[in-house]
Amino acid sequence: MTSTQTPQFAGPTSGEDGDRQQRRVGFSQKLGRWDVKLSPYLYISPFFILFLVVGLFPLLYTAFVSIHDWDLIKGQGDSVGLKNYDWVLHSETFWKSVRNTFSIFLLSSVPQIIIALVLAAILDANLRAKTFWRMGVLVPYVVAPVAVSLIFGQLFADQSGTINQILTNLGLPTIGWHADVLPSHIAIASMVNFRWTGYNTLILLAAMQAIPRDLYEAAIIDGATRVRQFFSITIPMLRPTMIFVIITSTIGGLQIFDEPRLFDQDGRGGADGQYLTVTNYIYQLGWTNRNFGRASAVAWILFLIILVIALINLMITRRIASDQSAGEKKRKKVRA
Repeated sequence: MTSTQTPQFAGPTSGEDGDRQQRRVGFSQKLGRWDVKLSPYLYISPFFILFLVVGLFPLLYTAFVSIHDWDLIKGQGDSVGLKNYDWVLHSETFWKSVRNTFSIFLLSSVPQIIIALVLAAILDANLRAKTFWRMGVLVPYVVAPVAVSLIFGQLFADQSGTINQILTNLGLPTIGWHADVLPSHIAIASMVNFRWTGYNTLILLAAMQAIPRDLYEAAIIDGATRVRQFFSITIPMLRPTMIFVIITSTIGGLQIFDEPRLFDQDGRGGADGQYLTVTNYIYQLGWTNRNFGRASAVAWILFLIILVIALINLMITRRIASDQSAGEKKRKKVRA
């Protein structure tokens, strides 16, 4: 009998095993380096991708539309250069809408921030049922703008409104909340304040709770009253948060749309445009007049106005902050 011998294959040598291990270690090291370098960018990439799609691209596309004769139905027309901007800047309705926007913005943002600051200081104190009151402050922000408009529409109606009925019972003259310029702005500003005061209150409250309590204890030992503590400790420590709230309120106030749109049944900003805002004017140009080119020009002008005002706010707040820091350094030198 002949014995069958199985063929024997030569395995890898020890030198080849070492080369493979070195290659694996080298490749894993490269992967680790790539992971360290690329991971931070991958983590933040969703924000930039989303911003590119819903922020930067619409902004650039609006600039492209603004230099064309663009109809809602016919679509893109011929390039007209800066004629749309020239038409807008010579439009009386545009400047009226700018006036109305700034008026409503000042009547809403300034009292809103002051009231939010006071409410946040009250909620930061030792109150019973803190959670209940803090949740209650945020309830108006949750209410839909349509519901807020219906409620305030009953309050500020010209003939059968609650406020005018009270004035009639007191023997006082009624107010034309829709017909007159300033009363209509006050009515719309009150709607804005009702919705957004609670939101800003919680932001300021969160910042107040981050202030070290040692500062208040030292102030109490020195004999400082509550009012003195508020102006000497709370407000200076809230400076970064106040800058954020002021800038966001400025941007939101100049883009106001829902409240003026829903203030009357037609949504045209009044018979004479007495409460027509810039965003409502953009809507009318684009969807009523079907001229997307002029509407885009107004949108870009509004963007530049908001940018300039935001930069002015930032410069002023930084100047105030630098002046206060310089004053604190001088006081420390004097004490030393």
